[in-house]
Amino acid sequence: MHKLVVLYSKPADPDHFRDYYVTNHLPLIMNWPGLLAWRYSFDVAAPTGEAPYFAVFEGDFADAAAMAAARASPHGQRVAADAANYATGGAVVIHYPVQDGTG
Repeated sequence: MHKLVVLYSKPADPDHFRDYYVTNHLPLIMNWPGLLAWRYSFDVAAPTGEAPYFAVFEGDFADAAAMAAARASPHGQRVAADAANYATGGAVVIHYPVQDGTG
């Protein structure tokens, strides 16, 4: 599995971010080709002090090639371009292969 993570910094208008993200952006995410599972949260916390991020998104793809194809697709480009409509604080995008483990 390959994971895509988006870490959103605090936006200029947090209420607009939440509303737009749920109402407009998530429906785009739901139809992203190759996306196996996704999750998000606006309740980002740090063990001490203020969290450096306002929100987080995680998307799971079969592998790096599937993620790259999804991001390069016309739909993936619409997903990326839509961030300008709500993510006024900016975002950090990272991705990595997931290694399974046991405790």
